[in-house]
Amino acid sequence: MGGGPKPEHLLVILPFNAPSKILERIRRKYPYVKITFHQLLFTETPWKGRESVPPEIFHDATLLITLSALPPTPQDCPKLELIHFTSAGTNHVANSPVYTDTTIPLTTSSGIHGPQIAEWVLLTTLASSHYYALLESWQRKHSWGKDQRCLGLLRNVNDRVGQRLGVLGYGSIGRQVGRVAKAMGMDVIAYTANPRGTPESKKDHGFIVPGTGDPDGEVPIAWYSGTDKADLHHFLGQDIDHLLVSVPLTKQTMHLLGKEEMELLSKRNAFITNISRGQIIDQPALIAALRAFDDHVSSKDLHADGSFAIDPEADIKVDTTIPGLRGAALDVTDPEPLPPDDPLWDAPNCIITPHISAQGSAYVDRCFQVFEVNLERRERGEKLINVVDRSKGY
Repeated sequence: MGGGPKPEHLLVILPFNAPSKILERIRRKYPYVKITFHQLLFTETPWKGRESVPPEIFHDATLLITLSALPPTPQDCPKLELIHFTSAGTNHVANSPVYTDTTIPLTTSSGIHGPQIAEWVLLTTLASSHYYALLESWQRKHSWGKDQRCLGLLRNVNDRVGQRLGVLGYGSIGRQVGRVAKAMGMDVIAYTANPRGTPESKKDHGFIVPGTGDPDGEVPIAWYSGTDKADLHHFLGQDIDHLLVSVPLTKQTMHLLGKEEMELLSKRNAFITNISRGQIIDQPALIAALRAFDDHVSSKDLHADGSFAIDPEADIKVDTTIPGLRGAALDVTDPEPLPPDDPLWDAPNCIITPHISAQGSAYVDRCFQVFEVNLERRERGEKLINVVDRSKGY
């Protein structure tokens, strides 16, 4: 009579060199797992490999770790029992036959991105509000910066205390950003598709990097929910100073934020951060809202001689007569890569980075940690974490 787990064949397909130390760790911990690594380099087009993966490579695999490469058809993976993605979402593979025509469990690396992305959110938000581009330009010019107009800007910098962060999609990333925002003195409000009316429903049941996030859902001072425009507009009308977009991309969230939503956020000239997917925001509407604010402020706050018109001794209050949004930080765009002639590049007060906010030295190891948690749960017959609900798209 044989004992122990059954033999497994883990196929790993990733766009970089084999993570040798991680794979060796898995071999030691799980000696019954055979590992095959295949490197698939990407083109500039997101998620697209430079060449096709040979279909026969999937034939004997029982486990698959991948970013986007999947078997061409269900017939190419007759033994496959679990697919783990190194991304937080799966919208990029939603049209694959393996996604649409099988019930093979799919798990994501949701939960690992919070620490790094929260730091990116903090970096870009403060770089904008503290006029870092101006400060850096002074240093490059070896200038002590005595220009009175610019000094007027800096005297009117608002810190985070008492401002309100609205988190549109309170998942693992939103929870870590909320945790950091609260530490800086902000109020945090959360929006989710489904109601979270009980303490248990507010908990994070996915993968959590120790010491991060909001495991029990205690950070928000208020929770909002819904799936229609009225519910979303009610949330956006809650005096939000900074909106974090962290919902998954689905058919329902495509262009979720358009002209109407920008107008609601203009009530307090909010700052928008998008770390999810570019298609969630209607980019022309965003550009128009950024230009409206910039045009108004530029014409209103300068004297005829070019000096800054704000009184440095005056209390800073939200001016509800100013239209538009004061700024944006986008790690995602539509499309990607963003064409050189796209007007978004020149939108005022807009920071754009090339989908790198999650990158960091711990990324790959944490991806495999989620997989290892599920491998052990699978052995014990327990429920897996980070499982994709195909009907919802995340």
